[in-house]
Amino acid sequence: MIHLGVNIDHVATVRQARKANEPDPVLAAHLAELGGADGITVHLRQDRRHIQERDLRLLRETVQGVLNLEMAAGEDILDIALGVMPDEVCLVPEHRAELTTEGGLKLSLDDRNLRSCIDRLKGAGTLVSLFIEPDAATVRTAKAIGADAIELHTGTWANAYSHCRGDEHDEQLVQQLSRLEEAADLAATIGIRLHAGHGITYQNVRQLLHLPMLRVLNIGHSIVSRAVLLGMERAVSDMRKLMDKGPG
Repeated sequence: MIHLGVNIDHVATVRQARKANEPDPVLAAHLAELGGADGITVHLRQDRRHIQERDLRLLRETVQGVLNLEMAAGEDILDIALGVMPDEVCLVPEHRAELTTEGGLKLSLDDRNLRSCIDRLKGAGTLVSLFIEPDAATVRTAKAIGADAIELHTGTWANAYSHCRGDEHDEQLVQQLSRLEEAADLAATIGIRLHAGHGITYQNVRQLLHLPMLRVLNIGHSIVSRAVLLGMERAVSDMRKLMDKGPG
């Protein structure tokens, strides 16, 4: 079964818009787990625009499933991660002006900072994934520098899906899906865990479920958007039911 990781960042986004106490992302995580989430994902950003350190520490105490921390490979955030000890860390690129993560990490075999970050997290017993673009060279480099897993950036594919309204014959959509399939095939061949995320919605999620050896889908914005209207537990349950149906 493919696990569902629910990203609750935007619950904190609403809270921070008023610098208030609600809505509480810790309560949102609890409701997400009641709805069928296998894990909770949060991104502790350098600018603290949504999730705060206190949220992360409380989540570590309360999340029953997998706690997955998205973070940039900076020394200050690394120190926090090593103190909190999430189950998993996904290293992501981060730019202050972006609305959301805009693409995958640019990997290099010579990136000592990234290698050191991976080694220190793994040494502390944390599974480390890298958020990357779906191309062969990057998948191979992720394996070579010691990552346990990769999370394929599905945002470009999701944009193509939205643009053509899911027309399976659309040239751009076929091309982007092919990139994901080839990257997934390679990950299975070289033995690195496969996760995927970004831009996944209730409309397109089943189109990714056939990817070989896919273990986790991390989904945030679409679920939180539905939760605003229907509640978090119901929103997560609806996504879980779609995933349980299998490829569509």
